[in-house]
Amino acid sequence: MADLTLPLNAIRAFLAAARHQSFTLAAHELNVTHGAISRQIKNLEGYLGMPLFERRTRQVLLTERGRQFFEEASPALEILANAARRVMRDAPTRTVVINVRPSFAVRWLIPHLSDFVERYPGIAPQVVTSTATVGKAGSSFDIAVRRGETNWPETLKVQRFMEDELVLVASPALLQAMPLEDVSGLARHTVLLSRSRRNDWEDWRKLAGLKRSRSQAMLHFDHVHFVLQAVVDGLGVALSPVSLADNDLRSGRLVCPFPDLRLTLAPYYLGINAQAGSEAQLFARWLAEYRGASLMLAGG
Repeated sequence: MADLTLPLNAIRAFLAAARHQSFTLAAHELNVTHGAISRQIKNLEGYLGMPLFERRTRQVLLTERGRQFFEEASPALEILANAARRVMRDAPTRTVVINVRPSFAVRWLIPHLSDFVERYPGIAPQVVTSTATVGKAGSSFDIAVRRGETNWPETLKVQRFMEDELVLVASPALLQAMPLEDVSGLARHTVLLSRSRRNDWEDWRKLAGLKRSRSQAMLHFDHVHFVLQAVVDGLGVALSPVSLADNDLRSGRLVCPFPDLRLTLAPYYLGINAQAGSEAQLFARWLAEYRGASLMLAGG
């Protein structure tokens, strides 16, 4: 028997693309990649058995059936959203506790949380930070996010969450004042380093073919989020996981002068506490929708 489950996420992507007449602008609105929007719409077209957009070189246009579906689906989805908000507004507040490292909280999770709160107004996310491994985090939680698949307690259901890469970032103003034509120009810049990611510079330096230099100016900070703020302020250049620099890259506060020089990092994993309630499952599902959003450079 055919799967008749209504693809609500695909409909949401379609409505955003139809409003903007653009997959790119829809991706910005929903904070996902262009490719994610394209895949969702292809899934919806397959479900409906008809094309919804006419694809042109730099534009997408609704087909006649696409316009009909847009006109009828928009108010229907809004009715569903309003009904959910009314029911959840009167329900007792539920919580979900998320344990993450400080830089991931500041640079990735918190900037995205408004979307979760808007979608699930009856659930209050509580973010707790720790630099320890999950097994030594100390406080109770429903969901934890860490890099790598080791050091996870057996009590957690662990799943791969998000890929990531390491790139060089700088502020546009700094590069305008001191252009980087090639990697040798880094000798004139101050490199900002995080003590929580001690090996990044050596690993990237080898990838770039740079010789070790004792005269290289360097400044050290405790965490990546301090480093990135210093980069935005023009204090120097730095290496950063794309996930943590994503918002600044998208906004133009930061740029990547050498986008082809990037190192694959250990992916993020999320672990769900076996004792956690349905709120944790909803939060994990929401996280999964965003897992492709942070690889902006990889996605083009």
